[in-house]
Amino acid sequence: MIENLSKEQLEGILEVIPLEISFVDENDLVGFWNKHETRIFKRPLSVIGKSVQNCHPKDSVDKVNQVLSDFKSGKQDSAEFWIDLGGRKVYIRYFAVRDKTGRYLGTLEATQDITAIMKIDGEKRLLEY
Repeated sequence: MIENLSKEQLEGILEVIPLEISFVDENDLVGFWNKHETRIFKRPLSVIGKSVQNCHPKDSVDKVNQVLSDFKSGKQDSAEFWIDLGGRKVYIRYFAVRDKTGRYLGTLEATQDITAIMKIDGEKRLLEY
């Protein structure tokens, strides 16, 4: 359970997972992100507490609003996109975060450069660093 983790342990876990994550609360305000220095989509620290719509290009704000609306209404629990960016394939997923009763708490964005993953072939069963 999460209450068994220290804040330091939780922060360490969030930094080491192989995804960039961001959290937007139920009021569409940016609350958190990990991997600040190495993010694909960098954001200034001043964005914390501000509207998520201001973090996206104007031509994608309608998609952001649709995803958030569908999550809030319960129509959807996830959405995914992938884009080509500077020779990389970037996979972006959004997940509705809900409490145990189903109440919407916010949205988690998970972004991953999957370029190398897409090249995986066969198996690797031996430990090789």
